[in-house]
Amino acid sequence: MAGTQNSNHTSSVLKGWLIMTRPPFQTVGIMPFTLGAVLALKTTGTIDLPVFCLSLAAICLIMLTTYASGEYYDLEGDVLSAGLERNQFSGGTQAIVRGMLPPRVALVTSYLAAGAAIVIGLVLQFGYHTGPWTIPLGAIGLFFGFFYSTRPIRIVERGFGEVVIGFCYGWLPVATAYYLQTSRCDPMVHWMSIPIAITIFNVILINEFPDYPADIATAKRNLVVRFGKKPMSLLFALAQMGAVLCFPLPMLAGAPPIIWAFFPFVALIGLYPARGMATEGYKDRTKLERMCAATIATNLIIPAFYIAGLVLKG
Repeated sequence: MAGTQNSNHTSSVLKGWLIMTRPPFQTVGIMPFTLGAVLALKTTGTIDLPVFCLSLAAICLIMLTTYASGEYYDLEGDVLSAGLERNQFSGGTQAIVRGMLPPRVALVTSYLAAGAAIVIGLVLQFGYHTGPWTIPLGAIGLFFGFFYSTRPIRIVERGFGEVVIGFCYGWLPVATAYYLQTSRCDPMVHWMSIPIAITIFNVILINEFPDYPADIATAKRNLVVRFGKKPMSLLFALAQMGAVLCFPLPMLAGAPPIIWAFFPFVALIGLYPARGMATEGYKDRTKLERMCAATIATNLIIPAFYIAGLVLKG
């Protein structure tokens, strides 16, 4: 009987740990990073696969340290959120709240993932000679990821966490992937990063709506807490429309015109939550959850369509 209980406990911890790693949400970093690598391939005609695989692993580890530290340091808010307005896109994974995972496991995971990412960064710069900006670029991502929720810095409470996420999941992965392959940057990186950065900013912003009561109770100073739901719903709508309009901009810098073919799909998916938030759809919990899903979908299809355009270019 004791053996069965131990086995069930281990299975529960493993399942909770896997849930905490948020595999679906790893894609918001993987997609723009892959875009940067594909852009480098189309620019230079070659790609260093070991460098790509190692750097992609580092990106996933940095996201893991971000998610794991969030589970540990946001526990009080996640407990409150579970009994208030939480949906499947907010309030953390609830792995610790539901007793599947001891809090210490999340904290240790965060430290181990950060350490592993540092080792990979050193290997890339000094083993594969990927350029002098390798470690600085990685350090920026690791610093913001690790301290997004970790005390004492805890960026999520500083009032500009949404902007940090927009930078770290927008420009930074595209530019880093491109740089590691070419040891330089390209203007196309900036153009393609704009709508990605705006939409991931909106992913964080809209997810603050269901967490609003819990965030107030735990003194989080995010945009929705500081300025209220109505003004931030309008900011969301404007930003989402801006992201849609920015989608074709890379063609001004020489991106393949076939990207225009994907514009209607970006507009269809991206403008749905914009309209919903502008008309106070956030007051309906079911509609808000659908808009959260559409916002994430917009963020993912933009780099996917850029990649498709680059590949179809031949």
